[in-house]
Amino acid sequence: MSMRSETKMVPTRPVGIVPERDLDHCPVLEASHLGIEFGGLHAVDDFNLVIGKTEIAGLIGPNGAGKTTVFNLLTKVYQPTMGTILLNGRDTAGMNTIQVNQHGIARTFQNIRLFNNMSVEDNVRIGLHNQIKYGMFSGIFRLPTFWKNEKRQHEKAPDLLSILNRQDMADVPAGSLPYGAQRRLEIIRALATNPSLLLLDEPAAGMNPHETEELMQNIVKIRDQFQIAVLLIEHDMNLVMGICEGICVLNFGKIIAKGTAAEIQSNPTVIEAYLGKRKEG
Repeated sequence: MSMRSETKMVPTRPVGIVPERDLDHCPVLEASHLGIEFGGLHAVDDFNLVIGKTEIAGLIGPNGAGKTTVFNLLTKVYQPTMGTILLNGRDTAGMNTIQVNQHGIARTFQNIRLFNNMSVEDNVRIGLHNQIKYGMFSGIFRLPTFWKNEKRQHEKAPDLLSILNRQDMADVPAGSLPYGAQRRLEIIRALATNPSLLLLDEPAAGMNPHETEELMQNIVKIRDQFQIAVLLIEHDMNLVMGICEGICVLNFGKIIAKGTAAEIQSNPTVIEAYLGKRKEG
């Protein structure tokens, strides 16, 4: 089922396409000539991508194409060896992972990374900690500022859980949740950091069709409610083509195609990358 409205994608500067509704806003992400080299191997090379302020974008490609490496570059798990990354118009050069998160990028991972022995609510509150307004002194001595912030977090966590209907599980240990619910909790925890760009790394991995359908609805709901951009890596093409407005295809660390879902589906270079070149005769 497609949940992607027929969004008109329009050119923007620098070279890229964004939804027409985002044209008057600064792109949330501008990656220019981005790359990284490991021992002479270009894992990602000359990667260029523009994402509109409220765009749902897809990053796809065969296994080993370099997709997760791109996420690691954007979040500064790896420092790029070339190129620039602008987040809401601000150069992220020199930032570390914590600083990039504080400036607006949050992510989930291929392998779920929850604190299994902690409650669902406490996992969300960990995400809220990047917005702490008290210092170490207040924390150690439990000054009024500390308690005020703790109260605010305790009140905000159920609100975030209610977005994906998880509020009734606030006290349940995260590790006891079903797989799909753990995936949703990881997304909520990422949202707790108040991002302007949410990176989802294979969010539908291991999900059945019903859970994937629900995930699609939730991604669109999150975009609409928070007015943020989403960039997802995904192998489920029904999900990608169903909700992504702009799609970037990566192969061997290089972009081989960019465009709308319709353009990508009919692109012969993309078809060859996924299916292999048809032999003549």
